[in-house]
Amino acid sequence: MLVDFSLTTLDLVSFLVFKSRRKSPWSRRKRKWPLTPHQWRSLSTPEGKLRDGGVGFLKRVRSRGVDPSIRAEVWLFLLGVYDLNSTSEEREAVNTQKRKEYEKLQRRCKMLLKRGNGSTDDLEEEADDQCVRFMDDYKTPGLMTNQDVVSAVNTDSSDTDSCEDNEDVQLLPSFVYSDEKKPEEENSNNNNSSGETSTPSPEIQVEVTVHEDFSTWQRIIRLDALRADSDWATYSSSSTAITETKARGLAESVGLKDYDDNLESCRLYHAARLVAILEAYALYDPEIGYCQGMSDLLSPILAVISEDHEAFWCFVGFMKKARHNFRLDEAGIQRQLGIVSKIIKSKDSQLYKHLENLQAEDCSFVYRMVLVMFRRELSFEQTLCLWEVMWADQAAIRAGVGKSPWSRIRQQAPPTDDLLLYAIAALVLRRKLIIQKYSSMDEIVEECNSMAGQLDVWKLLDDAHHLVVTLHDKIETLSSQSLSI
Repeated sequence: MLVDFSLTTLDLVSFLVFKSRRKSPWSRRKRKWPLTPHQWRSLSTPEGKLRDGGVGFLKRVRSRGVDPSIRAEVWLFLLGVYDLNSTSEEREAVNTQKRKEYEKLQRRCKMLLKRGNGSTDDLEEEADDQCVRFMDDYKTPGLMTNQDVVSAVNTDSSDTDSCEDNEDVQLLPSFVYSDEKKPEEENSNNNNSSGETSTPSPEIQVEVTVHEDFSTWQRIIRLDALRADSDWATYSSSSTAITETKARGLAESVGLKDYDDNLESCRLYHAARLVAILEAYALYDPEIGYCQGMSDLLSPILAVISEDHEAFWCFVGFMKKARHNFRLDEAGIQRQLGIVSKIIKSKDSQLYKHLENLQAEDCSFVYRMVLVMFRRELSFEQTLCLWEVMWADQAAIRAGVGKSPWSRIRQQAPPTDDLLLYAIAALVLRRKLIIQKYSSMDEIVEECNSMAGQLDVWKLLDDAHHLVVTLHDKIETLSSQSLSI
C-alpha cells in the first residue's frame, strides 16, 4: 500500500513559517547575561569612544539589558545625554555644562518658591540682572529660532537629534516663542507704521503663565513625592547611608514640609529629590509642566543615578518620547492606544471583533500601561530591564541604525519607537481566552490591573518581538495613513 506523503498548501506554509521563525534575543534559549562591567569597558577605545559608533553596545543592551553596577553610567548614553560618538574629554565638558544649566533651573525654582503667593506685577522688573533666569547666556529670543534654542539648551550632539525629535522636542526654556507667534511676526508688529506701543515681550507673558501654573504644580508634586512607593529603597545602594539631618536639610531647601515625622530618612530624601527635579522639569518644559504619573517615571532614575543634574537630564531624555503621555488633550495617549488597537486587529480579528462588541476596541483598558510604561505591572527590576531595551531601540533609531546591522545577529525585528506598544498588544493577545469570556469593559480593566507582579518581562519581550517581525511594516503604513487623513 502506497502512502501519500504530499503536502497541502497549508502544510507547506505552516512548515515554512515554523522554519523561518527564529528565536528572538529575549527567548529563554538565546537570552544571555546582561551587559557586564568588563564588556562595557571593552566596547570603548582608549579615547573613551564607543566602537562602531555604539552599534555593538546597543545590540548588547537591546538583547540583554544592563548590569545594575554600571547602569548609572550606561543610561547617560541610552537617554541621549552623551553622544554615542563622544570621547571621555567631550563628555566631561558636556557634563559640566549640563550641571550649570541644571543649577540655573534650581535657582529659578527657589526664587519662585520664595515668592510664594505674591503678586506677579513685578515680573518685568525681575527680568534684570538681579533675577537669575534659566539660560541667560542665550537671552535674545527675537534673534533666535526655536531650533537654535533647542541646540543651545540641550548641547546635545547628533545622537539625540532626528527628524522625528523635531516634532517631539518642546523641551524649551520658558522664553521661547510658541507656534502661534513667531519671531518674524513679533518684529513685524514692533515695526508697524502706526507707531503703536508694542505688546509686552513673549518672555514676560510666558513667565506670568508659568508662575500661575507653577504653584499648582508644586502642590501636586509634593503630594505625589510623599506618596511615592518604596520599591526603589531596597534597590538603591545609597539609601541606607542617608542620615536624618541630610534628609531634612534637603526637604527644607525644596520647601517640603508637610510630611510625617516618622517617615524614614531615605524616603524623605527621595521625596525631596523628586520635588527638586520635577519642579525643574516643569520650568524646563512649561507646556507639559507636571502631571500625575511623571513621578513614577522619575523614581527609578533617582534610584540608579545619585547625581541630581545627571538624573535630571536623563529624565529630560526619557520625556522626549514620554511627554506626549501627559498632554492635556491626551493626543499622545490616544495615538498609542490606536497603535495597540491596530496590532490586535491585524493579528487576531476574532479578538478584535469581541472588543468591538464590548465597545472596547479603542483599548482604553491598557491606558495605565501606556501612561507609566508598565511601571505598575512589572517589578522594579523588570521595569528597568524593559525600559533599557526600549531606550536601546530609540537610541538605535536616533543613531540611524537600520535593519541590516541588526539582522546579522539574527534579530529580525528592526528597532522601533513603539516596542512598548507591541509588548502591551502581546499581553492582551496572550489573554485572549480570558478576555473573550468577559461581557464588559470593566471586567477587562480589572483583569489588566490584576496582572501586576505576575508578568515575565523577557517572555513579554519575546512575544513582542514576533509581533514586530510580522507586523511592523504593516502597522507603520497604517499609522502613516491615519496621520495623513
